[in-house]
Amino acid sequence: MIIGVTGGKGGTGKSTIATALAFELQKKNKVLLVDADADCPNDHLILGIKRKLVKKVYQRIPKWDFEKCTKCGLCGNVCKTKAIVAIKRKYPIFIQQQCNGCGACLVKCPVNAISWDKKVIGYVYKGKKKGITLVSSELQINEPLSEFVVNSVKDFLERKKNDFDYIIVDTAAGTHCDVISALQGCDFAIAVTEPTPLGAHDLELIMKLITKLKIPFEVIVNMYQKENEHLVKKIIDKYNKKILAKIPYKKEIMEAYSKGKPIQDKSIDKIIKYIKK
Repeated sequence: MIIGVTGGKGGTGKSTIATALAFELQKKNKVLLVDADADCPNDHLILGIKRKLVKKVYQRIPKWDFEKCTKCGLCGNVCKTKAIVAIKRKYPIFIQQQCNGCGACLVKCPVNAISWDKKVIGYVYKGKKKGITLVSSELQINEPLSEFVVNSVKDFLERKKNDFDYIIVDTAAGTHCDVISALQGCDFAIAVTEPTPLGAHDLELIMKLITKLKIPFEVIVNMYQKENEHLVKKIIDKYNKKILAKIPYKKEIMEAYSKGKPIQDKSIDKIIKYIKK
């Protein structure tokens, strides 16, 4: 079973929930935890897992043969991400970080002066502790295409998914391409929110996305306080859902998190029972 742990807003506790579930499930099962938050991976910190680099992730980028280049400027005109600054009668200036590797410049060049090169945009790490195997994605600093790195850890998932009883995919925050990539192929999703106005707003965004992806899902409210439940309940009711679990807002959980320990609480046990049924 592949379980996506996601949420529209950063800081709601996706990694807290994902690592807690992995920790509990590994007691009687083989668990793969996929940290698909390439921009800010932290599952290894919470679980105290030492990671080892297993793969560099590359993106294709163009390179120019200036002996062939006629300085026509067409490559810059066709570049939608403005990665190529091309002025007539001057050689193009290439800004690597803005390039998404679409290839439009190669197609447009009338003299075949552009070919493919590549650059490192991220890394895939692996680690293990007890019954948890961790595969972690990490984006190179100043690179924008985290979904490419997420796709690399998803490739590992696809190759190894039959080796595990449960696979937990910890996504990034938001509803962008990297989150969509992480959620695709999941059998079930958990939307993690917090009882705040921002939490409610972003919960609706992620619920819309999960619904469009046609993935069954339930909602967990982290940092739960009864007096604030109404802030998210209206959105949850709108999708005919109930709160699967309420992770209490208490000192013990915050202390465990700050010490790099997975949280242990009866609310986590409730989620485990639902997953196993």
